[in-house]
Amino acid sequence: MKNWDAIVVGAGIIGLALALELNKRGLRVLVVEKGEPGREASWAAGGMLCDFPLETQPELRELATASAGMYPEFVSELENESGLKIDLRAVGTLIFVSRKTGHGPGSALPRPLEELEPALRAKDSAGFFVKERCVDPRHLTAAAIAAARHRGVEFSSGEEVLAVEVADGKVCGVRTSRTQFAAGVVVNCAGAWAGQISPHSFPTRPVKGQMLCVDMPEKEMVRHVVRTIGWPQDVYLIPRSDGRMTIGATSEEAGFDKETVSETISKLRQAAMDLVPRLADARVLETWAGLRPGTPDKLPILGATATPGYFVATGHFRDGILLAPVTATVMGQVMAGEKPEFELKAFGAERFPR
Repeated sequence: MKNWDAIVVGAGIIGLALALELNKRGLRVLVVEKGEPGREASWAAGGMLCDFPLETQPELRELATASAGMYPEFVSELENESGLKIDLRAVGTLIFVSRKTGHGPGSALPRPLEELEPALRAKDSAGFFVKERCVDPRHLTAAAIAAARHRGVEFSSGEEVLAVEVADGKVCGVRTSRTQFAAGVVVNCAGAWAGQISPHSFPTRPVKGQMLCVDMPEKEMVRHVVRTIGWPQDVYLIPRSDGRMTIGATSEEAGFDKETVSETISKLRQAAMDLVPRLADARVLETWAGLRPGTPDKLPILGATATPGYFVATGHFRDGILLAPVTATVMGQVMAGEKPEFELKAFGAERFPR
């Protein structure tokens, strides 16, 4: 049986970024994915690199800010390794908070709204400008997969990991629906499915998010990312450089159901048109639903498990795209036995009783 130094379970952006990090550290890495690499939550995400206190839990703010700052280098490296272009935009975000919710931290709009975004209407709301980036997650995951393959990371797809195998009290590999793979180190990056892999039942669950993509009537009709907080129907608008716009997203407890509901998509589209009336003329290109990996306290699970050689990096909920670079960095440090540069106590698996 062929041996690897490390097996990464899950080929979302967290698993891909970590596989690249472990490869840089000289490890022979295998990524095992139950479906097609990059096609689950990461593929379905919006790609906002949110670094705004009203939307980020206090425990996550340090990691969020650090990871947002790492993004230009992260993207540049992936582009160089893969030969693919990633749409990373740095125009910034306009956040509109209902006056009933209260004013949030951030900079007031630098110019009148009619100058910043002539097509936008936001009544009875306090507007803030946040210096954030956004990225196209599909570009990102495609480049990460190509970069990993270019570096010699191996992939096995189309088979589900059923268990992490243990011998003499420590990890010796994984057992899948078809075969076994051997390695002395395993890291569970299986997202919403992470809790289904024995011997540890991590409390992850799928949180469904429905979204749509439209073709803007004019390419630069909206330039900034736009988000609302405390509106009757909160919505976000993410313009892409090619003239598309992603509109999202719901947050539903619906198990592993990934079907879209036409009524729900219509409500999201109407909320977008309430903000930008000219979107009534936008052609709908695609609708989809993704499954975010949620946890009971909405914080990720990061670090070592009670089983020597077994690690976990999952439960990033809405922040998987944002936190990928910093997660790869700190988990690489933890797995190498180094002291991580950020405190991870709040994210340890031991906070949940077995």
